[in-house]
Amino acid sequence: MKNLKGVILAGGLGKRLYPLTKITNKHLLPVYNKPMIYYPIQTLVDAGITDILIVTGGNHAGEFLRLLGNGSEFGLKHINYTYQEGEGGIAHALALAKHFAGGGKVVVILGDNMIEKNIRGYVEKFKKQLSGAKILLKEVEDPARFGVAEVKGNKIISIVEKPKKPKSNYAVTGIYMYDNSVFDIIKTLKPSGRGELEITDVNNDYLRKGKLTFDVLDGWWTDSGTFESLFKANKLIVDREKKGQIIL
Repeated sequence: MKNLKGVILAGGLGKRLYPLTKITNKHLLPVYNKPMIYYPIQTLVDAGITDILIVTGGNHAGEFLRLLGNGSEFGLKHINYTYQEGEGGIAHALALAKHFAGGGKVVVILGDNMIEKNIRGYVEKFKKQLSGAKILLKEVEDPARFGVAEVKGNKIISIVEKPKKPKSNYAVTGIYMYDNSVFDIIKTLKPSGRGELEITDVNNDYLRKGKLTFDVLDGWWTDSGTFESLFKANKLIVDREKKGQIIL
């Protein structure tokens, strides 16, 4: 079986964090004592994934190479980079990883997502999954900001993107695991009302085919796409550091 590859989606213009993002990419902003992009890289490395592609974009893409180089700081021999033109959405960014995936499975993480613990256990379960996708859910206080999964027993009934009246508090975190059919699914998508190819549509395609599994993420999780969530991420990381925990 081919080794799992990791894809970090770090494009977009970060408009919700303007003017912080006027002169830099959102994913290069500091979260406590490290640039934001360090956290998803370490999440993948700690899950045993060392073949990693970073999808970036905007006017500051070259800064990733200057900052990260080939990833020796993370024990990596090489990091792959590709460029997303414009803001086509998460699924559009993921489509750029098709050649990199080389017909195998991918673990995808959004570049502004950070977690408390390790995802290795979930990744190992996905490796044993013959086909399909796995997503990680987390109960949150503000589900309307995210894709929301309605869960019944051990099955997801529906996933709705940013619902006005969420049917549960289970947010779909920005950590996704897909078999190679994800790239064929993306080809069939049409842009949403906001002009983007939505990752929720990808997940719902797997759901309709009965090929979507899920786990509820252990420990805290946050994105960092708004001023409030960026502030929260800083506090959570500081608290974790004070406890002497390893940055995951």
